[in-house]
Amino acid sequence: MKPTLLVLAAGMGSRYGGLKQMDGLGPNGETIIDYSIYDAVQAGFGKVVYIVREYFKPQFEELVQKKYSHVKCTDGTPLKFEFAVQELDKIPAGMTYNPERQKPWGTAHAVLMAKDIVKEPFAVINGDDYYGKESFAIIADWLRAHEHTTGHYCMVGFELDHTLSESGGVSRGICSADAGHFLTHVEEHHNIAKAEDGKVYGDNSKGEKVELDGKALASMNMWGFTPDYFEKSEAIFRDFIEKNRNELKAEFYIPYAIDCMIKDNSARTELLSTPSHWFGVTFKEDRPGVVAKFQEFADKGIYPSPLY
Repeated sequence: MKPTLLVLAAGMGSRYGGLKQMDGLGPNGETIIDYSIYDAVQAGFGKVVYIVREYFKPQFEELVQKKYSHVKCTDGTPLKFEFAVQELDKIPAGMTYNPERQKPWGTAHAVLMAKDIVKEPFAVINGDDYYGKESFAIIADWLRAHEHTTGHYCMVGFELDHTLSESGGVSRGICSADAGHFLTHVEEHHNIAKAEDGKVYGDNSKGEKVELDGKALASMNMWGFTPDYFEKSEAIFRDFIEKNRNELKAEFYIPYAIDCMIKDNSARTELLSTPSHWFGVTFKEDRPGVVAKFQEFADKGIYPSPLY
């Protein structure tokens, strides 16, 4: 069984100032997604599904055809690609929302766009985050081992110290787990940054500034699911829209859906850890550092150059 990689690429990159997903950052113009797909293929994934917006879908399709048409999986078969579109009006039949609302419903809504395409265990990642080779190997092994399970998912957590930006405070979900390493809670913290004293601080869900453990595991939106996730998530989404139909900005995030499943005991999520260092382009100021990092990878032979 070859798992599928679901890439969340519909975000518009408002803080960054453009479509981060298409920004060439590698020595030969490679995007962060290019590196993620390279690592995923090496880890044994067999298909990539992009979640995009309708207005830039043609660009993405052309880009994929140009870059990946000759990419082979580890067993020698061609890597498969599909596209799913996330738009505001793509909601369950009979549901209504505020006509003034403009943006789609968030990451868990984005994942639901693939429910008619994905029939095998799959990983979910952000298109603008670099997760590292080890992370893809870890989640691929987990997905292969849980091909026939239901109600049992996973999340790859990164040490908080490995996820910070030098360009400003970031938002991270800090994970709590039980003795069996199953997720019990993800608490969103904002404005997380390392202070001059070397300690990490952030604002908790109550808006209080608190010191955080740099070794705590943070969610970077790298999840592993089996196909039964779609049905469970859609039921929660229906309830979410009922409660938020008049809201203009309420978003249906993956951690929210997972938290609902934890509370009603419909699913468990295993918290895995990775030694990889995350990096990405949260802010425009992050770009030179990311470019330098990919150049370093090429110079050290960690990745081929060009990548494809």
